[in-house]
Amino acid sequence: MTFIIAIDGPAAAGKGTLSRRIAEAYGFHHLDTGLTYRATAKALIDSGLPLDDELVAEGAARDIELAGLDRSVLSQHSIGEAASKIAVMPAVRRALVEAQRAFSVRAPGTVLDGRDIGTVVCPDAPVKLYVTASAEVRARRRFDEIVGNGVPADYLEILADIVKRDERDMGRADSPLRPALDAHLLDTSEMSIEAAFQAARRIIEAARSK
Repeated sequence: MTFIIAIDGPAAAGKGTLSRRIAEAYGFHHLDTGLTYRATAKALIDSGLPLDDELVAEGAARDIELAGLDRSVLSQHSIGEAASKIAVMPAVRRALVEAQRAFSVRAPGTVLDGRDIGTVVCPDAPVKLYVTASAEVRARRRFDEIVGNGVPADYLEILADIVKRDERDMGRADSPLRPALDAHLLDTSEMSIEAAFQAARRIIEAARSK
Protein backbone atom coordinates (compact mmCIF):
# COMPACT_ATOMS: atom_id res chain seq x y z
CA MET A 1 0.00 0.00 0.00
CA THR A 2 1.13 3.54 -0.78
CA PHE A 3 0.40 6.47 1.52
CA ILE A 4 -0.24 9.67 -0.45
CA ILE A 5 0.07 13.19 0.94
CA ALA A 6 -1.44 15.86 -1.33
CA ILE A 7 -0.32 19.45 -0.75
CA ASP A 8 -1.81 22.41 -2.60
CA GLY A 9 -1.55 26.15 -2.32
CA PRO A 10 -0.62 29.39 -4.07
CA ALA A 11 2.87 30.49 -5.08
CA ALA A 12 5.41 31.17 -2.29
CA ALA A 13 3.14 29.90 0.50
CA GLY A 14 5.86 27.50 1.65
CA LYS A 15 4.31 24.29 0.34
CA GLY A 16 7.46 23.22 -1.53
CA THR A 17 9.73 23.56 1.49
CA LEU A 18 7.13 21.85 3.67
CA SER A 19 6.61 19.04 1.15
CA ARG A 20 10.33 18.28 0.92
CA ARG A 21 10.61 18.29 4.71
CA ILE A 22 7.69 15.87 5.08
CA ALA A 23 9.02 13.55 2.38
CA GLU A 24 12.44 13.46 4.04
CA ALA A 25 10.96 12.80 7.50
CA TYR A 26 8.88 9.85 6.29
CA GLY A 27 11.22 8.48 3.64
CA PHE A 28 8.60 9.15 0.94
CA HIS A 29 9.09 10.11 -2.71
CA HIS A 30 8.47 13.81 -3.47
CA LEU A 31 7.19 15.48 -6.62
CA ASP A 32 6.83 19.21 -7.19
CA THR A 33 4.20 18.98 -9.93
CA GLY A 34 4.83 22.58 -10.98
CA LEU A 35 8.23 21.44 -12.24
CA THR A 36 6.52 19.05 -14.67
CA TYR A 37 4.95 22.03 -16.45
CA ARG A 38 8.25 23.89 -16.38
CA ALA A 39 10.08 20.85 -17.77
CA THR A 40 7.57 20.62 -20.60
CA ALA A 41 8.04 24.31 -21.41
CA LYS A 42 11.83 23.96 -21.32
CA ALA A 43 11.68 20.97 -23.68
CA LEU A 44 9.69 23.07 -26.16
CA ILE A 45 12.08 26.02 -25.86
CA ASP A 46 15.17 23.82 -26.22
CA SER A 47 13.73 22.23 -29.36
CA GLY A 48 12.69 25.57 -30.84
CA LEU A 49 9.05 24.51 -30.84
CA PRO A 50 6.08 26.90 -30.44
CA LEU A 51 4.46 27.46 -27.05
CA ASP A 52 0.99 27.96 -28.52
CA ASP A 53 0.50 24.59 -30.26
CA GLU A 54 -1.44 22.32 -27.89
CA LEU A 55 -0.74 19.11 -29.81
CA VAL A 56 3.01 19.76 -29.87
CA ALA A 57 2.99 20.71 -26.18
CA GLU A 58 1.08 17.54 -25.29
CA GLY A 59 3.72 15.44 -27.06
CA ALA A 60 6.46 17.16 -25.06
CA ALA A 61 4.52 16.60 -21.83
CA ARG A 62 4.25 12.85 -22.48
CA ASP A 63 8.03 12.61 -22.94
CA ILE A 64 8.93 14.23 -19.61
CA GLU A 65 10.95 12.02 -17.24
CA LEU A 66 9.80 12.84 -13.70
CA ALA A 67 12.93 11.44 -12.09
CA GLY A 68 15.19 13.95 -13.79
CA LEU A 69 13.63 17.30 -12.86
CA ASP A 70 16.34 19.83 -11.94
CA ARG A 71 14.86 22.55 -9.72
CA SER A 72 17.84 24.90 -10.10
CA VAL A 73 17.51 24.92 -13.90
CA LEU A 74 13.72 24.91 -14.08
CA SER A 75 13.26 27.77 -11.60
CA GLN A 76 14.40 30.38 -14.14
CA HIS A 77 11.84 33.16 -14.61
CA SER A 78 11.68 32.76 -18.40
CA ILE A 79 10.81 29.07 -18.04
CA GLY A 80 8.11 29.94 -15.51
CA GLU A 81 6.56 32.42 -17.93
CA ALA A 82 6.57 29.81 -20.70
CA ALA A 83 5.12 27.20 -18.35
CA SER A 84 2.19 29.48 -17.51
CA LYS A 85 1.24 29.54 -21.19
CA ILE A 86 1.12 25.76 -21.64
CA ALA A 87 -0.38 25.04 -18.18
CA VAL A 88 -3.77 26.28 -19.36
CA MET A 89 -3.90 23.71 -22.19
CA PRO A 90 -6.30 20.82 -21.28
CA ALA A 91 -4.33 18.22 -23.29
CA VAL A 92 -1.08 19.15 -21.53
CA ARG A 93 -2.77 19.01 -18.12
CA ARG A 94 -4.28 15.58 -18.90
CA ALA A 95 -0.90 14.19 -19.97
CA LEU A 96 0.91 15.50 -16.90
CA VAL A 97 -1.87 14.47 -14.50
CA GLU A 98 -1.53 10.90 -15.84
CA ALA A 99 2.21 10.99 -15.13
CA GLN A 100 1.68 12.51 -11.69
CA ARG A 101 -0.87 9.84 -10.76
CA ALA A 102 1.55 7.13 -11.87
CA PHE A 103 4.20 8.70 -9.63
CA SER A 104 1.80 8.94 -6.67
CA VAL A 105 1.53 5.16 -6.21
CA ARG A 106 5.23 4.59 -5.57
CA ALA A 107 5.89 2.70 -2.33
CA PRO A 108 6.15 3.27 0.56
CA GLY A 109 4.56 6.69 0.08
CA THR A 110 4.57 9.94 -1.83
CA VAL A 111 4.24 13.66 -1.24
CA LEU A 112 2.96 15.65 -4.21
CA ASP A 113 2.66 19.41 -4.14
CA GLY A 114 1.03 21.72 -6.64
CA ARG A 115 -2.23 23.47 -7.42
CA ASP A 116 -4.69 20.61 -8.02
CA ILE A 117 -3.33 17.57 -6.19
CA GLY A 118 -6.14 17.14 -3.66
CA THR A 119 -8.87 18.14 -6.10
CA VAL A 120 -7.80 16.46 -9.36
CA VAL A 121 -4.58 14.43 -9.28
CA CYS A 122 -5.09 12.47 -6.03
CA PRO A 123 -8.63 13.19 -4.80
CA ASP A 124 -8.58 10.03 -2.65
CA ALA A 125 -5.33 10.88 -0.81
CA PRO A 126 -5.71 10.16 2.94
CA VAL A 127 -4.00 13.47 3.78
CA LYS A 128 -4.72 16.72 1.98
CA LEU A 129 -3.15 19.99 3.05
CA TYR A 130 -3.87 23.44 1.66
CA VAL A 131 -0.93 25.69 2.49
CA THR A 132 -1.50 29.41 2.13
CA ALA A 133 -0.33 32.83 3.37
CA SER A 134 -1.23 36.44 2.61
CA ALA A 135 -0.03 37.82 -0.72
CA GLU A 136 2.09 40.39 1.13
CA VAL A 137 3.87 37.75 3.20
CA ARG A 138 4.46 35.58 0.15
CA ALA A 139 5.87 38.52 -1.80
CA ARG A 140 8.20 39.39 1.10
CA ARG A 141 9.45 35.79 1.23
CA ARG A 142 10.12 35.73 -2.49
CA PHE A 143 11.82 39.15 -2.28
CA ASP A 144 14.07 38.03 0.59
CA GLU A 145 14.95 34.83 -1.26
CA ILE A 146 15.96 36.68 -4.44
CA VAL A 147 17.93 39.38 -2.61
CA GLY A 148 19.54 36.70 -0.46
CA ASN A 149 20.94 35.19 -3.66
CA GLY A 150 22.57 38.51 -4.50
CA VAL A 151 20.06 39.52 -7.16
CA PRO A 152 18.30 42.92 -7.03
CA ALA A 153 14.51 42.76 -6.72
CA ASP A 154 11.48 45.05 -6.51
CA TYR A 155 9.04 44.07 -3.76
CA LEU A 156 6.02 45.79 -5.32
CA GLU A 157 6.72 44.15 -8.68
CA ILE A 158 6.92 40.74 -7.00
CA LEU A 159 3.67 41.41 -5.11
CA ALA A 160 1.88 42.39 -8.31
CA ASP A 161 3.17 39.25 -10.02
CA ILE A 162 1.94 37.03 -7.16
CA VAL A 163 -1.52 38.65 -7.21
CA LYS A 164 -1.70 38.19 -10.99
CA ARG A 165 -0.60 34.57 -10.70
CA ASP A 166 -3.21 33.89 -8.00
CA GLU A 167 -5.93 35.29 -10.23
CA ARG A 168 -4.76 33.15 -13.14
CA ASP A 169 -4.49 29.97 -11.03
CA MET A 170 -7.83 30.44 -9.30
CA GLY A 171 -9.70 31.66 -12.35
CA ARG A 172 -8.75 29.09 -14.97
CA ALA A 173 -11.51 26.83 -16.25
CA ASP A 174 -9.48 23.60 -16.04
CA SER A 175 -8.41 22.52 -12.53
CA PRO A 176 -8.53 25.90 -10.77
CA LEU A 177 -6.57 26.38 -7.56
CA ARG A 178 -8.87 25.79 -4.59
CA PRO A 179 -8.73 23.69 -1.42
CA ALA A 180 -10.31 20.26 -1.55
CA LEU A 181 -13.44 20.06 0.61
CA ASP A 182 -11.65 17.74 3.06
CA ALA A 183 -8.29 19.52 3.02
CA HIS A 184 -6.66 20.77 6.22
CA LEU A 185 -5.88 24.50 5.97
CA LEU A 186 -2.41 25.64 7.04
CA ASP A 187 -1.99 29.42 7.00
CA THR A 188 1.75 30.00 7.26
CA SER A 189 1.57 33.83 7.31
CA GLU A 190 2.87 33.89 10.88
CA MET A 191 4.31 30.36 11.03
CA SER A 192 7.91 29.24 10.88
CA ILE A 193 8.67 26.25 8.65
CA GLU A 194 9.21 24.20 11.83
CA ALA A 195 5.78 25.16 13.20
CA ALA A 196 4.15 24.35 9.86
CA PHE A 197 5.96 21.00 9.74
CA GLN A 198 4.85 20.05 13.24
CA ALA A 199 1.23 21.03 12.44
CA ALA A 200 1.35 18.95 9.25
CA ARG A 201 2.92 16.04 11.08
CA ARG A 202 0.10 15.92 13.62
CA ILE A 203 -2.43 15.73 10.77
CA ILE A 204 -0.43 13.01 9.01
CA GLU A 205 0.04 10.92 12.16
CA ALA A 206 -3.68 11.09 12.91
CA ALA A 207 -4.47 9.83 9.39
CA ARG A 208 -1.86 7.05 9.55
CA SER A 209 -3.19 5.76 12.85
CA LYS A 210 -6.67 5.14 11.43
